[in-house]
Amino acid sequence: MKITPTDLGLAARVVHVSKSFGIGQGAVVALSDVSIGIRRGQFTAIMGPSGSGKSTLMHIMAGLDTPTSGEAWLGDTQITALDDTALTRLRRRRIGFVFQSFNLVPTLSARDNILLPFELDGRTPTADEQGWINTLCDTLRITDRLTHRPHELSGGQQQRVAIARALATRPDLVFADEPTGNLDSRTGREVLALLAEACSKFGQSIAMVTHDPVAASYADRVLILADGKVVHELGPSTPEQISGYMLAMDRAS
Repeated sequence: MKITPTDLGLAARVVHVSKSFGIGQGAVVALSDVSIGIRRGQFTAIMGPSGSGKSTLMHIMAGLDTPTSGEAWLGDTQITALDDTALTRLRRRRIGFVFQSFNLVPTLSARDNILLPFELDGRTPTADEQGWINTLCDTLRITDRLTHRPHELSGGQQQRVAIARALATRPDLVFADEPTGNLDSRTGREVLALLAEACSKFGQSIAMVTHDPVAASYADRVLILADGKVVHELGPSTPEQISGYMLAMDRAS
């Protein structure tokens, strides 16, 4: 797709991004001239074999890593031009994260884990923001678990708390890194349905790295990477369609 800095429909984008590790003949190219955009309210899955560059792409889009060349944008902010302080502030206020390992603070209650982004930003939620958090907790079915600490919650409940934390500040973009990897299949499907609902019902933008065709089938769009390049893009697809394409790609390589 063609990317322009004036495309206001994009929650995030990278423009001609390349990333190499090492120097000289020993250099490893993780990404090679990648340009992609994620639209507002869109659930995008990023897939590819190990070493394809999908995690590197997510880290650059989230401001966790810098490209060797090219630009990364969050909305109309070029994050590759920010210093460390401004980048930290941007990640805290405008980006949410959902991890495979939940990454909840074990000594905090579920409620305090959800409010952690506000605490780190040195403020308390406004009345409007608290109303949004209450809506999230009701939607995620964790309102009656807010006084519990992570070890008192099931894996699915912990991931729901992590999703509430990621959405609490209404971030421009949420990155989900294998969010169902530590969940059983039924709970995983519930979490994926909740992420899809966050896009369709609340207009949230989500980019999810996954190796699982079932997880990717919940997305509006599937980007497939290989050897540091985007090699294919699928619209809404079944797990069988995604698996079929991945298998054909493996056989062709």
